[in-house]
Amino acid sequence: MLAQSEISAARSAMTLTFRCPKELEGVAPPPAPAAAGLPDWLRTMPQRAFSSIVGGEDDTLKRCPPFIDAMTRGFLIPLICDVRVENGEFTWDLDLPPSESVSFARSPIGIHDAGQVAGTPLFHDDRVLIKFHNLWTIEAPEGYSLLFTHPVNRLDLPFTTLTGLVDCDSYHDAWIHFPAHWHDEAFSGVLPKGTPIAQCIPVKRETWVARTAAFTEDEAERSREVIRALNRDKGVYRRQFRS
Repeated sequence: MLAQSEISAARSAMTLTFRCPKELEGVAPPPAPAAAGLPDWLRTMPQRAFSSIVGGEDDTLKRCPPFIDAMTRGFLIPLICDVRVENGEFTWDLDLPPSESVSFARSPIGIHDAGQVAGTPLFHDDRVLIKFHNLWTIEAPEGYSLLFTHPVNRLDLPFTTLTGLVDCDSYHDAWIHFPAHWHDEAFSGVLPKGTPIAQCIPVKRETWVARTAAFTEDEAERSREVIRALNRDKGVYRRQFRS
């Protein structure tokens, strides 16, 4: 039986709709909640480890709620199939069914010409950017855009997906693919099917302004109280402030 908090969360949940051509239903690996796609290194790392700075054990990132919450937000888009990389050459074996309704990418990756990033730190005149292909259109609720970015904190991956923001409440009937910089030139091996190639996080479109102000006496005292509490117990944020 679901707890009341779980029932309330389900009722208030927003929905992203991922669609694929009927020929790919059951064939294309589906997007997954980011919380279900955490890497093995995070699952196996200790919660505490020796710190030479404090001279004893201290919390690791595994006990840092902001670090974990960012990694578990939104959905992960998976790599279509295994991709083998050797000496800078990408190969794959992918046999998708023929299309009877709509055209779609028939390879896991494409390329962007170097000229498309001329003038940026990504430009190399002898290299191209790869583009991960995505087989799912994505529809967001009215008023929401989707932030597509590199899977959060996944520095272990040999590529870096570029970040973009798409108004998927209106733009939801065409493909969104993901340019990426392959930064690990020494990588040799297989990038497995299902590897997260992008993380999509819903963002409500709103207009924001910045306001600056000096602490009032009450605000300064509240700040001192929170800092004292954090110094006494590192779990204060998790218990008192985390939603």
